Amino acid sequence: MRIKKYSKSMALLILVIPWLSAPLLGKESIKRFLPAGIFISFVVHMFNFIAKKRKWWLWYQVFSPKLTWVYPFTWGPFLIGSLWILKYTYGKFFRYLVLNLIVDGAFTYIFVYFFKKTKVFSLMKFKKIQLLCIFMIDTLLLYLFQFFLEKQKGK
Repeated sequence: MRIKKYSKSMALLILVIPWLSAPLLGKESIKRFLPAGIFISFVVHMFNFIAKKRKWWLWYQVFSPKLTWVYPFTWGPFLIGSLWILKYTYGKFFRYLVLNLIVDGAFTYIFVYFFKKTKVFSLMKFKKIQLLCIFMIDTLLLYLFQFFLEKQKGK
């Protein structure tokens, strides 16, 4: 599969642009929520490894056959978005769930169609509702991880 030039620069932008907002989070928020963000990013990568093997979905290659679009999305908007969401909703569980449902629902029901057309991401043996359920499991894991981190700091 030939990689288009613009897709490489687009992937780099998708990775870098969210990081430009990181200083606005504040040093304390970054220190507080970054471990949970990194944890859930690794969980997402592990799950993507399983999904690739089972052909549930496909992230098209962008840099090489080994480096697909999942990397810029996970370490860019997903990680930084997780930090922003935790900053403004941690401790308000219902608000946290609703905001994540809106963001994950937008990805699932709006952006998946666009990403398929632009050869970024495509569902194969997975339905949209299943993808949304996976996102909500990730949402709960992120919150639980942060909860246990806060509990450990309190001791």
